[in-house]
This record gives sequence, structure tokens and C-alpha cells, in this order.
Amino acid sequence: MVAFVYFCEKIMTMNYKRLKINYDRLGIFTSVACAIHCTLLPLLVSGLPFWGIDWLEHKGIEWSMIGLALLFGTMSLYHGYKQHHGKAFPLVLFGMGFLLLILNQVIAERFVYVLIPASAVCIITAHMLNIIYGRKCKAVVG
Repeated sequence: MVAFVYFCEKIMTMNYKRLKINYDRLGIFTSVACAIHCTLLPLLVSGLPFWGIDWLEHKGIEWSMIGLALLFGTMSLYHGYKQHHGKAFPLVLFGMGFLLLILNQVIAERFVYVLIPASAVCIITAHMLNIIYGRKCKAVVG
């Protein structure tokens, strides 16, 4: 019991800075993963049933990836805007990227080779700008 209490005290006094999640990097990763998924999937569609991974073509998987990228992107960009730099351009660029992504999913799936790379470039650039602006401005906005 004493060891458990000691362990709990150690956990409570740990430096939690190491556990901090960088949502910009996570957003970049999910955007790249989504772009790779959406770009390569049409090339692999003919072989999916043969390989037994036809679940990748499911709309639920695609919308889940879009939802994750939207969640992480919104969290990181809003935090950067509100707490660090106050510049709206990364948010606008991120919105344009997601508009292209949703446009591809809803009405223009045949333009996947144009819309997906364009949306990925917009979203990744927004995250990169958020990182750059955040590093340049150390003061808290607001």
C-alpha cells in the first residue's frame, strides 16, 4: 500500500510537459495520411477484394479520417490563433482545404487527383504557418 501511495505521489509531481500533444504536427500527420489514403486508394481499388482489405473503401473510414483531421486541425489552429499569434490566415487556409476535401467526397469524386492534393497542400500549409507564427510570437494574444 505504501508503494502504491509513493507511486501516485510520483505521478502527481511529474513534469507533464513531456505529455503535451503538438496538435499541429498531429494535424499534419493526419492530413498526409488522408491525402495518401485518398490518392492511392483509387489505384488499389481493383485489387482490394483480392487482398481482403475492401474495408478501406468504406465511406465510414473516409469520413472518420476527415473528422479526425478536422478535429485536430481546428484544435491546433484555434489555439495558435487565440493564444499566440492572432493571425486568421492559417484558419482561412485550413477552411479552404477542408472545403476542397468535402467537395471531393460529396460531389466531385472523379477529380480526386486534383482536389485531394490541393486540399492537403492547403491544410498542411495552414499547420506549418501556425507553427511558424507561434514560434515568432511569444506573447499571449487576447
